[in-house]
Amino acid sequence: MAGDTWKTAEEVLAGPFGLLSDLIASHARARPNATAVVDGDRIVSYSTLNELVDRVAVALQRDGVQPTMAIAICAQDSLEYLATFLGALRIGVAVSPLAPSSTPQQLLMMLSDCAAQLFFLDQGTANSMASVTDQIPVRTIALDASSAGIAFETWLPEDGAKPQPVAIDPGWAFNIIYSSGTTGTPKGIVHSHAYRWVSIASASGLLRYGPDAVTMVPTPLYSNTTLGSVFATLGHGGALILMRRFDARSFLELAERHRATHAMLVPVQYRRIMAVPDFDQFDLSSFVMKFGSSAPFSTALKEDVLRRWPGGLIEFYGMTEGGGSFMLVAHDNPGKLHTVGCTPPGHDLRVIDENGVELPFGAVGEVVGRSPQMMTGYHNQPAKTASAEWYSPDGQRFIRTGDIGRFDEDGFFILMDRKKDMIISGGFNIYPSDIEAIIAQHPAVQEVAVVGMPSEAWGETPVAFVTSRENMRLSIPELTEFVAARVGKTQRPQAFEIVDALPRSAIGKVLKTELRDRFTGTVA
Repeated sequence: MAGDTWKTAEEVLAGPFGLLSDLIASHARARPNATAVVDGDRIVSYSTLNELVDRVAVALQRDGVQPTMAIAICAQDSLEYLATFLGALRIGVAVSPLAPSSTPQQLLMMLSDCAAQLFFLDQGTANSMASVTDQIPVRTIALDASSAGIAFETWLPEDGAKPQPVAIDPGWAFNIIYSSGTTGTPKGIVHSHAYRWVSIASASGLLRYGPDAVTMVPTPLYSNTTLGSVFATLGHGGALILMRRFDARSFLELAERHRATHAMLVPVQYRRIMAVPDFDQFDLSSFVMKFGSSAPFSTALKEDVLRRWPGGLIEFYGMTEGGGSFMLVAHDNPGKLHTVGCTPPGHDLRVIDENGVELPFGAVGEVVGRSPQMMTGYHNQPAKTASAEWYSPDGQRFIRTGDIGRFDEDGFFILMDRKKDMIISGGFNIYPSDIEAIIAQHPAVQEVAVVGMPSEAWGETPVAFVTSRENMRLSIPELTEFVAARVGKTQRPQAFEIVDALPRSAIGKVLKTELRDRFTGTVA
């Protein structure tokens, strides 16, 4: 936007399509001193953020990065990370935010797959890639003023630099997010600018984002879960409180100090926060809305959050790939906390069988969904894109979730398990989540994950990994007896392992493949 073509944020948001970059520029013009980002001791206004975004955009154009090309970022959350992301978007360059937990070879593969023109990183990423430094195919820029690459401040142009304007097509790639970066071969999920606009434009309604929003950011910027909350906040002129590393007490202290109104957390973070001994001594009365996503959110934990933490609670169930999502407005539906909610307006979710035939309401099957937010596809992987799609008889495109469940009589969805996690034992379908729910009832169990292990007699058989509550003794014989009295013979785990902690991704998903690899016991 330039000259007399400037629009207010309200005008941009009211249109059928707009750009996050334009919204940030509008906030900088209308409210230049309003806080946009808090990063440690740094409090950055919208005016300062907008100028930094411009400088990044100019540097990218200077280095020959053209619209529809991509850059990659792999680092801890920071102002520099965020500004780099936004600067690329301003000139139509796609961003591929990579997980630092990826292996060096995976990072090299992702850099090649997205054809990154530049690689922005920090010393932590540089250290983890030390063995393959000479194989990094592009120039590196260090976001943290380390020796990982050209210093960010050196790379930037002078203050006041303005990029050449770019007319951005709604269908252009906004980001390429790689899934399964901790196991297997990562797949690049392409989201368009149109995809992102839908969630930004609608965030002021039920989600309550606005210029007074103060959003905690305790999850990494490479996560789609994080980006949805971050972009909604910036789009509506709110403030972000970045946390470079999550710690439950630090979260509470920052939320109290900055009078936080919003937070997107994964369930394991909720559990750790609620377990802080003096949780009830923190003043959290400023909270308007909290969100949960990315991993199973137990009924008991939702109840605890609703009882002790002010503000609303909404759980989202969906995929980075997009398609349909379920939404549980927990504070309005206390009797449905065992579900992941209903189908929101504009979403179409259905259940199909293993042959791709749509099942009647209430039947158990795989969830498929469509909505205005659907990935363009997996980057450079048309076959995998096709395998993730399901078409209705009238030709409508849906995304397959790989999750199993059913609708209850009121239209709330009961999620049962990942299709790939379902255990087939002696011809019977066993859902690990059913067994996990029973084991979690034992008073000494803190967390549990059930996986299927090979069995000569049954094909597969369940094995349970459990962690104990602090200062409580967990006995395998006692646990075995406890579970045997509450489940059928086919559901009984053939082995239990007590572990210090369940392996998780950075956004809290239990890594069941890693548990299978870790199993040291035997099954009958």
